[in-house]
Formats: sequence, structure tokens, C-alpha cells
Amino acid sequence: MPGHFEPLPGGGAAVALDDVEISIIRSLAVQLLELIGPGPAEDAPDDPLAELFNDGPSEPPSDPVLRRLFPDAYSDPEGTPGPEQAEEQKAYSSEFRRYTENDLRAGKRDSALAVIRSLDALSPVGDGGAVLKLSPEESRQWLGALNDLRLAIGSRLEIADEEDTDLLYRLPDEDPRKPMVMAYLWLGGLQETLVTTLLP
Repeated sequence: MPGHFEPLPGGGAAVALDDVEISIIRSLAVQLLELIGPGPAEDAPDDPLAELFNDGPSEPPSDPVLRRLFPDAYSDPEGTPGPEQAEEQKAYSSEFRRYTENDLRAGKRDSALAVIRSLDALSPVGDGGAVLKLSPEESRQWLGALNDLRLAIGSRLEIADEEDTDLLYRLPDEDPRKPMVMAYLWLGGLQETLVTTLLP
């Protein structure tokens, strides 16, 4: 079980984490929460009806990590659109973003919070570390958060495709990006094994 998730009988997953791993995941999840920002309800009066009709932003975020986490919904998969098509796609994306981004942010916040809460609830065993046991629902939240963390780190590392990932393996130890690369690859391994536990 060390270093990878394994399925639990009856559903869910478990992984053994040492103190350093717990600290790294928790710190990254807190940073992700800070990046996503507070929910609208934290800034607005306590009015559930008003909250229901609260529009989200219509423009993409300026931060490249947030743009990766909340991409435009409409783009041309065939290549670069003409000026007229580009304007049309921008208008559709803007409208879509207005009605969906707040919910997407809330979902990502919930997943990151679920990670933090489950780590904070751990009881140490032996000479440090603990065994994290997740229900099927917690597993799905962890999967979402791990994916968001990898997207965020990948954006900071400017990873655009598989070739970029291959280059990361060959970085010299003195490269300042090396710790982020190690975290990116490690989280990828956790994510992959967690996906396996959720397969029927």
C-alpha cells in the first residue's frame, strides 16, 4: 500500500502516507483553495434565492493556472478559427462561463476541502505517518482534487503535452523546477492508482 492507493472491501480506497507526504498534499490543497478564492456566499448577504441567480464572471481568469482550471468551453478543435468564428466562440464561452464558473469553483473548493479535512482527521500510526481510508464519495473528491493539483503544477511548469512531461524526467537535480516536477509525477502516480480503485 505505501505510495499508491488500493481498493477497500465494499468500496473506497486506502493509502499509507508518511508525515512529509501528508504535509505536502495538505499544503498544496490549501494553496489550491487560496488560488480558487472564496465562494460568492462568503462575500454576499445570506440570501439563498439571490445566490441561486448570482452570475459568475464572463471573462477568462488572468492567472494561467486558473485559465487551465477553468478553460473556455468553446474552441475550434480543427485549428485557428477565422475572425468571425473567433468572435462567436468568445461570445458563447463568455455566456457559458457566466452560468457555470461559480458552480465549478464551488466543486473544486469542496474537493480541496475534503482532502484537507480527511488529512486532518488522520491518526498517526507506528513511527509516523498514517493510513488514509476513503469512502467511494471521498475517493471521487480526492480524484478531482489530485487532478486540479496536477493541472495547477503542470501549468506552472508549462507542460502542454506528453513530450513536455518526458523532458521533466531528464531535468538535472540542481534545476529549481525539480521539486515541483517530483510533486507533479508523484501526484500523477497517486491519481492513477486511485482511478484504478474506482473501476468496476
